[in-house]
Amino acid sequence: MIGAIIGDIAGSRFEFNNTNDYNFQMFHPDCSYTDDTICTVAVADAILRGVSYKDSLLYWCHKYPRPMGAYGGSFSRWLHEEDPQPYNSFGNGAAMRVSPVAWAFNEPSDVMRHAMASAECTHNHQEGLIGAVATAELIYHYRETPVVGNYVNHIARFYYGQDWENNLPRPGVFNETCQGCVPLAFHIINQSNSFEDAVRNAVSYGGDSDTLGAIVGSIAEARWGVPIEMQKIALNMLPQDMLKVVINFIQKYQSQ
Repeated sequence: MIGAIIGDIAGSRFEFNNTNDYNFQMFHPDCSYTDDTICTVAVADAILRGVSYKDSLLYWCHKYPRPMGAYGGSFSRWLHEEDPQPYNSFGNGAAMRVSPVAWAFNEPSDVMRHAMASAECTHNHQEGLIGAVATAELIYHYRETPVVGNYVNHIARFYYGQDWENNLPRPGVFNETCQGCVPLAFHIINQSNSFEDAVRNAVSYGGDSDTLGAIVGSIAEARWGVPIEMQKIALNMLPQDMLKVVINFIQKYQSQ
C-alpha cells in the first residue's frame, strides 16, 4: 500500500495543474497526501481492526475532512449523510483505495470479495466494482510472482475486452472513472520498467494525476518493489495516526 501513497503524494500538486515533465521533483514541498491516501489508510485499518470498510472510511474521512484537493463531490455528500448509502458510482476512487486488500488476503476468492466490499459501500456501479477487483487482482498476482507472466494483458482483456488499449484517455484529459483510469494505469505499467519509472510515467501523463499515480503506484509496488529511501520520505509526510496504521499493516501483511 505504500506504493499507492507515494503515487498519491507525487501527483498531488499536479491534480489541477498537470505537468508533462517526466523529471518532475517527486517529493516537492508543495506535495501532500490527499483523499487517496486517507481512503487507502481507511481500508487498511478496516482490515487490521476487523471493522466494516464503510465505518472505517467514515471514521478516517471525518477525522481528516479537508485534505489537499478535497473529496469528490458525491463522496463528500455521502460522508455527510445521516445514513450514508451507496450512490452507484463508477469513479476511480474504488481502485485507488483497494491495494491493502491485495496484500492482506491469500486466496484469490478472498481478494475478489474484499475488493468488492471495499468499493460497494460507495462505488456499487458495476464499473466501480470491476475497477476495484481488476486492480486488486493484478496487485495480488504480482505480489505472488512478480516476474512471471504477462498479468497486465491477461487481466485487462478479461475485464475490459480484447481492445482494452484502444480507448484510453488522452494525455492531460481528466478522467476520474474506473473504466477510463484503470485500463490507463495498466497500460502505464506495461510501458514502465521500475517503480519510479511507473510513477513518473503516471504523473507526467496528466489528467487525474494523484489518483492515477496512486493506482499505478499500488501495482508497481507489487511488480518491482519500492526503494527504501522513497518509502522513508513518504512515511515522514504522514500524520502519526496514519503512519501507525501503515507500519502495522506492513509488519502484519507485507513483511514476510
